[in-house]
Amino acid sequence: MKISNLHRFVQIAATATVAFGLASIATAQDNDKLVVNGEIEMVTRTAAPSYIDGIDEIISGWNFRTDETQALQMDDFDNSGMLGVDAAQEAWDTVQGPEQKSCATCHGNVSSMVGVRTVMPKYNEEAADLWTLEDYINNCRTERQNVEPWGYTSGPMTNMSALISVQSRGMPMNVAIDGPAAPFWEAGKELYYTRTGVLELSCASCHEQSAGLRIRADHLSQGQINGFPTYRLKNAKLNGIHARFKGCVRDTKAETYKPGGPEFHALELYVASRGNGLSVEGPSVRN
Repeated sequence: MKISNLHRFVQIAATATVAFGLASIATAQDNDKLVVNGEIEMVTRTAAPSYIDGIDEIISGWNFRTDETQALQMDDFDNSGMLGVDAAQEAWDTVQGPEQKSCATCHGNVSSMVGVRTVMPKYNEEAADLWTLEDYINNCRTERQNVEPWGYTSGPMTNMSALISVQSRGMPMNVAIDGPAAPFWEAGKELYYTRTGVLELSCASCHEQSAGLRIRADHLSQGQINGFPTYRLKNAKLNGIHARFKGCVRDTKAETYKPGGPEFHALELYVASRGNGLSVEGPSVRN
């Protein structure tokens, strides 16, 4: 399907059933407020960063979901992603490896991770490379605890990412794109706009040019990642950022990149920067 055909398909899907289509678009345009547990108020829409072309306002994926799905994220008791957070809390306190260390041994209470999620990914001066939250987690495991690293998209890794993200809920995303991070950001931007696969689609095809419309049964959002890790109702588990990237590339009928690889690292930085100013929501709930 050519890119022009995709737009025609999306437009038709959005208007074929008028009442359904209008209700869907209204969900993205509503003024609902995301307040978790009645006390943590999230910024889910704000002015787009000046370096992002093509959109004036950035909108969290929460605004594109139905009222029922939105409600699941508003109470931790209803948010199934919190089960992963609970599992990670146990892992945080568990002593393991020949060094007999836990995460808490070095970092104390997990509340010490406040603000960490807001700046990820970021350039690591010592490694001279762009590191994601998952990289930092595995570095602690291999260098401090002397245990095996977790798989990049494994359940324990995603759970720990969620636990650390929870500490920053409500704080604005603020990833750096200048200095040594700039080349990675440029590489990620190129990937975001490059059409790939049999369908000749880019990230921007759906999440910039068609955001707010419907394609088949899915309501296209801006593809913001401030809510990751996210509990997807579709597969009933927590999903990390690179796992979702892999799924999106696969859906374009293209050969995907490896989670944890340099391509997805660069793409994560660029996409995260598109959401600077939105609140950290993880673990969020999405379709």
